[in-house]
Amino acid sequence: MSLLLSSCMIEKKYSRTNLNIPEQYRETVTVTADTVQLPWRTFFRDSILVNLIEKALQKNNEIAVAVMNMQQLDLMYKQSKLGLYPTVDLNVGANRNWLSKSSLNGSLTEQFLGTSYMDDYAANLRLSWEADIWGKAKAHREASLANYFAQKENLSALKTRLIVQVAQAYYHLIALDEQLKVAKRNIVLGDSTLAMIRLQYKSGQVNSLAVEQTEAQKKTAELLVPLALQNIAIQENALSILCGEYPNSIARVGIMDNAMPSVIFPLGVPAMLLSRRPDVKSAEYAVASANANRNIAHIAMYPSISLTPSVGMNSFKLNTWFNLPGSIVKNVGVNLTQPIFMKKSLKTAYDIAIIEQEKAVSTFKQSLLTAVAEVSDALAKAKYADERMDLVKQKKVSLTKATNDVFKLYKSGMATYLEVITTQNNSLQNELEAIEIKKETFNAITDLYRTLGGGGE
Repeated sequence: MSLLLSSCMIEKKYSRTNLNIPEQYRETVTVTADTVQLPWRTFFRDSILVNLIEKALQKNNEIAVAVMNMQQLDLMYKQSKLGLYPTVDLNVGANRNWLSKSSLNGSLTEQFLGTSYMDDYAANLRLSWEADIWGKAKAHREASLANYFAQKENLSALKTRLIVQVAQAYYHLIALDEQLKVAKRNIVLGDSTLAMIRLQYKSGQVNSLAVEQTEAQKKTAELLVPLALQNIAIQENALSILCGEYPNSIARVGIMDNAMPSVIFPLGVPAMLLSRRPDVKSAEYAVASANANRNIAHIAMYPSISLTPSVGMNSFKLNTWFNLPGSIVKNVGVNLTQPIFMKKSLKTAYDIAIIEQEKAVSTFKQSLLTAVAEVSDALAKAKYADERMDLVKQKKVSLTKATNDVFKLYKSGMATYLEVITTQNNSLQNELEAIEIKKETFNAITDLYRTLGGGGE
């Protein structure tokens, strides 16, 4: 009874620290299906993107390493489950000792055996078992199990991060395609404007400055083409590497709007991140593992009791080695080991384990703070990107009308060539800004999916 009570006092069970989780996020959106996680195959509706994600999950080398780490921890956990079992070893050996003739053993050996040496043949089966009084085996098992589940969550977090990286790289590639289309359209428009200005120059209606500035405006659009092609090649290479392949061209949808992911989120409240976010769950498992390691360090300062029975056969002659029962030798040992003076190594190890546990708790708290902040950031980006897109669309309507009007006014002599160039440049910049905002919207929605614990399975 005394030993059991002491054991309960040594082991400190894990309990979650008070996190003071807020009731809601700073930015909120309409809550839909807040108890259901949305699978990534449902969230991403573009079949090409789904195929790229599947390829990345199968071939990405970081995923492969994480899976092997998980396999290692699985083996360690299975090993820790055998902590209560005894160890058994077999030792078989033969020795020949040449003894000093001046020694008593040497003289007796030569007298009785007629040789100057003595043989020793032994075969022993030895069992060793330590009584788990303080719960050491249990603590090792808890630590190994927590490490295994932490790595499992890390693998899930890595998959989720990879899914989002592939999706955002894909969206960036589509955005670059759109920029290339805009540049080519503006080049065609620039050719038309330049042809008109040159005709007026030949007829003496405008000077050479108008021609030069119109050509410069056209070059502005032309410069976007090689830049877009360069960035497309670089982005295709990066996406290929994410998919575990050598750089190659990447197929994608032709229209940016067709790649829009689902906007239905399992939002809920911040407390739900504890059950959804794999990185948060991994951080909590790390606390549980540190708690078990603290118990192990504490138990190391207490006495251990071990039982070491053995049985075997021993003889000084080879031909009588296995004569039974005369060669049988048996031994039973019971050992009590209590560390007394270890130069404070055990106490230091215990103090370090306590600090490691406190560090794990702080890391867990920070992971939850970061998770809630990331959700709030993604919500803000999605919300205000939509507002900016509405303004850009309104601006586009005005610029489209202005572009049509400026040509009519210019032909009738009521507008200058500078007004034509300025209007075209404003229209170009607005189209590029619209593409960038749309890409930011895609990224914000995808990032919100990840921060809410989007599935990596």
